[in-house]
Amino acid sequence: MPIVRVFDGVGVNAGQLTDSAGRPPSGHWELPFQAEAEGLSALRRLLRAQLEDWGLQEVSDAAQLCVGELVANVIRHIGPGTPSMLTVSLSGGRLRIEVRDPDPRALPTLTEVGLDAESGRGMALIDAVSERWGVEVTADRKVTWCELSTARTTAHRQVPDDGVPDRAQAHFEAKSGQN
Repeated sequence: MPIVRVFDGVGVNAGQLTDSAGRPPSGHWELPFQAEAEGLSALRRLLRAQLEDWGLQEVSDAAQLCVGELVANVIRHIGPGTPSMLTVSLSGGRLRIEVRDPDPRALPTLTEVGLDAESGRGMALIDAVSERWGVEVTADRKVTWCELSTARTTAHRQVPDDGVPDRAQAHFEAKSGQN
């Protein structure tokens, strides 16, 4: 049985999109890849194209940021060339992004870093732009995931046209106020 850890965003309710028949939209896309820094731009480009096909341009920037950070964690903490899988699924008003890798021991953590730190912000960025994120661990792999709302507004906040929630900006403004 997998261990599941979920980290929820602060008081956010997802909006609900519907198709022309009034049903929530759905979709599923998988892409196996080797975790290499040189391949990150191609992964982001393929993701952007898939989101455009699904009509989800409004979350494209946030989704690309999340994929970049999740894959960078695999490269940094497990190693370049790690066989991995990117899975993107759409269910109702949520876009779920998953990166699967074969090391169940290297778990992502949300850490506080100084303004001059050269690394360590990845999960803070994901936490800031996603509705929630988590890790599913089995004996031979882990899946690190995050979810984004595909609705332009939710009950508690507005998502600007760039797809990055206001709390991401607030997170970094608060950090820059600390010295």
